[in-house]
Amino acid sequence: MKLAYKEDPLPKYIAVEGPIGVGKTTLANKLAKSFNYDILLEMPAENPFLEASYKNPTQSALAAQLFFLFQRVQQMEELKQRSLFEPVRVADFILEKDRLFAEVVLSVEEMKLYDKVYDHLTLDSPTPDLVIYLQAPVEVLMGRINKRGNEYEQYLTNEYLTKINEAYSRFFLDYEKAPVLIVNAADINFEENEEDYEMLVTKIMSNPKGKTFINPQPSIL
Repeated sequence: MKLAYKEDPLPKYIAVEGPIGVGKTTLANKLAKSFNYDILLEMPAENPFLEASYKNPTQSALAAQLFFLFQRVQQMEELKQRSLFEPVRVADFILEKDRLFAEVVLSVEEMKLYDKVYDHLTLDSPTPDLVIYLQAPVEVLMGRINKRGNEYEQYLTNEYLTKINEAYSRFFLDYEKAPVLIVNAADINFEENEEDYEMLVTKIMSNPKGKTFINPQPSIL
């Protein structure tokens, strides 16, 4: 889509967030193309502990979470270093998601260790100008996960996804670091429905403040 000129400044750093399977990466790629932004993506396939942690979280979850933490902190450092030359970007994660997932899968003692590492590494991470939080019920997430067929995701359960969904809801209830667009991604299709996507872009370009909810419009018969 072609973006019209606007006087208000666009957010220079947009982060797309939400549970596994909700469509973060698809939307981030589309936004990056529309706004001609640099893109920063999660790399779950590079985590050698991820599949084992899905199979047996009690044995491998801490290793998987620490790997993700170090990986994303490095990505944030690279982002800061590039910012002088590439001042606009869109990402399919925020750094705080690592602690959100850690709280779901780690034991109390593991969490204490994780927090010591997390607090040491995340003191100066960049904050998005806008966060787009995609929501969807577990059955929708599971359907999309099964459809894309990633090997390391075959062990995900409804119980695990329910906990992740609940953790995201709690997190964004109190999130105030940046404006948040909260999107009902179960009934909105940004990949295939251009009207849905243009509606989102219009919201982004309106310089939103606080929390804004985006739901599908009811049909008029």
